[in-house]
Amino acid sequence: MAQTPQQRRANAKFAKEQDARRGKSEEQLKKRAKDQPKSPISPIWLAILGFVVFGGLIFEVLSRLFTS
Repeated sequence: MAQTPQQRRANAKFAKEQDARRGKSEEQLKKRAKDQPKSPISPIWLAILGFVVFGGLIFEVLSRLFTS
């Protein structure tokens, strides 16, 4: 059975991760994972939140400037 493009990408990603792990001890891998803290909010949600907050602020300023 042939691989789908999605399976090929997943296999390539897995192989790349395994190559990066090769030759390193478990302590080194755990230390590296702890060194990179993840953001609690994804960049997409951060952009949406920024657009809502700052977009609303910009529209409010523009409406006050042009209605005067």
